[in-house]
Amino acid sequence: MRAPPGIQSLSVSTFQLSSVQAAAVAELLRIAPVADRLGELFSNAGHELYLVGGSVRDALLGRLGHDLDFATSARPDEVEKLAGEASWIIEVTTYRSDVYAGHSRKPEVAFGDTLDGDLHRRDFTINAMAVSIPDKRFADPYGGLSDLAHRVIRTPATPESSFNDDPLRMMRAARFVAQLGFRPAPEVVTAVKGMADRISIISAERIRDELSKLLLTDRPRAGIDLLVSTGLATKVLPELPALRLERDEHHRHKDVYQHSLTVLEQAIDLEDRLPQRPDLIIRLAALLHDIGKPATRRFEPGGKVSFHHHDVVGAKLVRKRLAALRFSGEEIKAVSDLVALHLRFHGYSGEEGREGVWTDSAVRRYVRDAADQLARLHVLTRADCTTRDAAKAERLRVAYDDLERRIAELAAQEELKSIRPDLNGSQIMEILGIGEGRDVGRAYAFLLEQRMEHGPLGTERAREELLAWWADQQS
Repeated sequence: MRAPPGIQSLSVSTFQLSSVQAAAVAELLRIAPVADRLGELFSNAGHELYLVGGSVRDALLGRLGHDLDFATSARPDEVEKLAGEASWIIEVTTYRSDVYAGHSRKPEVAFGDTLDGDLHRRDFTINAMAVSIPDKRFADPYGGLSDLAHRVIRTPATPESSFNDDPLRMMRAARFVAQLGFRPAPEVVTAVKGMADRISIISAERIRDELSKLLLTDRPRAGIDLLVSTGLATKVLPELPALRLERDEHHRHKDVYQHSLTVLEQAIDLEDRLPQRPDLIIRLAALLHDIGKPATRRFEPGGKVSFHHHDVVGAKLVRKRLAALRFSGEEIKAVSDLVALHLRFHGYSGEEGREGVWTDSAVRRYVRDAADQLARLHVLTRADCTTRDAAKAERLRVAYDDLERRIAELAAQEELKSIRPDLNGSQIMEILGIGEGRDVGRAYAFLLEQRMEHGPLGTERAREELLAWWADQQS
């Protein structure tokens, strides 16, 4: 199979291979059985077939996965007939060009006839390389291999043209900066700054998905910084750049934005405490836990700054923003609950006998309020310590160790995760001789409060407390 005109091709059998290219060839040989059979089918039918995009990039990086992307000159109906069944997850698409016209939220799809045209419309040069199948000739018309070697994010076309075709690519650039540890080319940064408004034509669902992919990278900080520094975050997550509060020589406080990024990084480092990693919920909560601070900032006498109730305000802002981004109700509740609870621990002394130590009742309430987010709350609270005062950091760590110990001890004695009154609704009605109604609910709430305050009471004591309460209510 010949390479299309205008495409620089290098035969892997004769090219002087670098160590990176050698790794790529090894990866390509690993998939050769399925790829070669597929390539022969398309070639025999008179069509070109190329391994393209992220598959080639990942092969060059030595980490090719099982998801393979191919591009072909064949039209969709022929692709379906030729591809058939494969043991790998493959995607074969016709050469194409997707563009957003005007203010449309959906791209217009146009099929093309050349590989060059297909690669030209791709997002970045590192994703605009191809390898012909089955003869394995390397095609790199836009310098993707050089950009890969120099760790640069650059577009095949001008960045203005590329981002105009699909504005979501501006967010994708931030994701690749984080995912690969690359830097954006200066012209890419300039284009994002000038075109940030263009992101408004992209659906909330696509923005949500790209933001989630960025947050789920191993080290998302650099990508988030790019979103904020270019003004793109102002369009998709405005509460984040709002954390860059002005500071002056008289009113000193932490840089809330940088603090939030550090909390995110520390939460990621603690994710081995959670059932799964990466964990999108804890990462969203860590990044957004202080977004209530700008609205609650107050300058106090003596040069101090306060943010009273920023946890409550922040939880409301989280619910509003995540709903606008079309996150699920379950995700919204989990993140907003964590933001609302992230200050609850502070004030716990962790030492019996000292004033201010939490009672067993307070520990039970902490567990009850955290509910199924307790493990994440442990991570968030620990990650939220960014003080440079080593002694203070150690005191907080020891105190939280103590709180977790007490939770474990109480859990061994009681069913902390499902705290209920010692009597159920039917028993309440029977003891009080009443039917269904408000009084049953009030009695249930009273017994739950007793359970939280004193631990398990047992049926007899609960009955006595209930009757005493009821007598008081009647009088």
